[in-house]
Amino acid sequence: MQIASHLPAHDEIGWGQRLWELSCIVVAALLLVTHVMRLAETSDIVTWWLPLVVAAGMLSADFVSGMVHWTADTWFEETMPLLGRRFLRPFRVHHVNPDDFLRRNFIDTNGDVSMLCIPVLVATFWIPLDSVAGQTCAAYVVAFCVAGVPTNQVHQWAHMPRPPRLVRWLQDRGIILSRVAHGSHHRHPYAMNYCIAIGWLNGPLNTINFFRHLERLVTAVTGLQPRSDDTDFQAQVASEQAVVSHPR
Repeated sequence: MQIASHLPAHDEIGWGQRLWELSCIVVAALLLVTHVMRLAETSDIVTWWLPLVVAAGMLSADFVSGMVHWTADTWFEETMPLLGRRFLRPFRVHHVNPDDFLRRNFIDTNGDVSMLCIPVLVATFWIPLDSVAGQTCAAYVVAFCVAGVPTNQVHQWAHMPRPPRLVRWLQDRGIILSRVAHGSHHRHPYAMNYCIAIGWLNGPLNTINFFRHLERLVTAVTGLQPRSDDTDFQAQVASEQAVVSHPR
C-alpha cells in the first residue's frame, strides 16, 4: 500500500516565482484579448476558411503538447543540469504521484505555459493584417495560443474526480481532454495519449503508432532507450515505499 505522504511531490514555489508566474498569466491573457480584437476589427476576416485555420491552430497546439509531453516522459535524466529539476522531474513525479498535481493552484498550474506563449504572441504583432495571408497566419497563431495557454489547466481538470460542471460537460463531449481518456496515459508503461492541450489527436496518433515509430528512430540514431530514466525513477520510489511500509 502506498503512503501518499511519502511519495515524491512537486517542488513548492516561492513568492517571487509565484509573482512572476501570475504576471505571465496576466500578460498572456491581455495579449490574447488584444489579438482577438485586432482580428475582429479586420472586416474580411470572417470567411469560409476561418474555422479551418482555427481548427488547424488548435490541433497544432495539441500536437506540440504531445511532443513536449512525450519528450519529457521518454528521454533524458531528471538529474541532468538545468532542465532536469525544473522540467523533467515534474513528469517523473507525476507518474508515481499523479494526484499531487491537484495541490497546485491556478497560478502554479498555468504560469509556465503562459510564459512560453508570450514571445509567440508578441511576435504576432509583426504579422501584417492587410492581406489574406497575414490574416490567416495571425488567426492560426492566436488559435494555437488559445488552445496552448490553458494546457496544464486542462490537464489538471482531467485529474479531478469532480471537475466543475461546465468542464465535465466539455470533457464528456470530447471537446477537451477527459479524465477517462487521460487515465489511459497513466497506465504502465505510460506510453500513449500524450496530447494534453485538448486531446483531439490522441486517437489518430495512437492508431498510426506515431510515437513508437519516432522512438525507434531516435534509438536507431542515438542509442538511447525510451523511458529508461522514468522506469528507474519508479523503481526507486517503489523501493523506498517498500521500506516505509515494512520497516525493520
